[in-house]
Amino acid sequence: MMPRLGEKYDIKIETTSKSIAEYQTDEYFELDLPLAPAVMVGDEIVVEGSGIDEYEVEKAICRQLGMEPPEPPKKGLLGRLLGR
Repeated sequence: MMPRLGEKYDIKIETTSKSIAEYQTDEYFELDLPLAPAVMVGDEIVVEGSGIDEYEVEKAICRQLGMEPPEPPKKGLLGRLLGR
C-alpha cells in the first residue's frame, strides 16, 4: 500500500520496523510515538495499535498536501450486504 501511495502523491515514505520488545521499552514510550502498528502522516497519527485502512491513510495524505480527499471506495455486493 505505501509504495503505491508514494508513487501517487509527492511524498516521502519512511518505514520503521523494530521488534515487539523494542516497542515496549520505557525509552520508546518517552519518545511519545504511537503504539505499533501505526501510520503517521506528518505529525498526525492516522491509526495506531490496529489494522490500517488504506482509504484513511490516503485521506490523511491529501489533508497534509492541502488536496481534496479521494472518493471513498465503492462497496461490492458482499460489502453492501455486510455493511462494510
